[in-house]
Amino acid sequence: MDPLSDVLSLLNTDGALSVRLEAGGVWAMRFAAFRHLKFGAVLSGACWIAVDGADAPVHLRQGDCYLIANGLPYRISGDLDTEPADGNALFAAAGADRILRYGTEDPTTVVIGGSITFDELNARLLLDALPPLVTVRGSTDPASVLSSALELLAYETAAPRPGAALMTGHLARILFVQALRAHLASPDAPSSSGWLGALADPQIGAALSLMHQDVARRWTVRELAAAVTMSRSGFADRFKALVGVAPIDYLLQRRMQTAGKALRDGDRTVSVIATAWGYSSESAFSNAFKRVMGQSPGQYRRAATPVG
Repeated sequence: MDPLSDVLSLLNTDGALSVRLEAGGVWAMRFAAFRHLKFGAVLSGACWIAVDGADAPVHLRQGDCYLIANGLPYRISGDLDTEPADGNALFAAAGADRILRYGTEDPTTVVIGGSITFDELNARLLLDALPPLVTVRGSTDPASVLSSALELLAYETAAPRPGAALMTGHLARILFVQALRAHLASPDAPSSSGWLGALADPQIGAALSLMHQDVARRWTVRELAAAVTMSRSGFADRFKALVGVAPIDYLLQRRMQTAGKALRDGDRTVSVIATAWGYSSESAFSNAFKRVMGQSPGQYRRAATPVG
């Protein structure tokens, strides 16, 4: 499994396309902090988006998409001078169809938006690697495949339809993953940090792929360096500079995170999981798991199990 798919599988990604904004004339709204990640796309017209913690407001045009990471408050508007209304309150009053028509004139801008939430136990894996605001320009080659998804979203959100919640939820996940792909492929995009940013490096990205394909394997730094045709010291230094941790520490973290998913989602015993993840004893596995995850395998399983 490639690194991005592997990490997303750990997050139990849940997508929900929740709103459609049709705005015209003078308009602006501000949204409060939220859980995890917001995404959106401009279906027609143009607007500005400004995110707390980002460098500057960004002008978005038809076909552009955006991701807002880490639950940061943000503003979306037709200009930069209008005092914003409370966007949360406006959409709360919009009714069950979640379509808001707003502004001083007939709508010229249509924006769809939604949220992506993750399993709290692993959410930081992705959120810490993303800049506050990711924008994907619709005019770029990596974003060209988004056009079909945006056409479907435009249709599904234009009016209430049977099965719309299911359809838009799936489309939200597709839009999210493709926006991440386009962001990683764009040479002009702001840098992502950690493992996500390192995927763009040919040699370190290849090493990450090897690690994620066989996370239980007892890789050594020398083996990984040889596999990507680097010296041992050069590989170790570059890996830590890009990813933020040493190769073996990264591998241990991912090994324990995937073991945590097995504990959370299945009924295999700790002993069986320890063996499958390459440990000769349950106690050795439990010690490593607690060191990385902050709690024993049994405590982790109980914390991840819904009550009732």
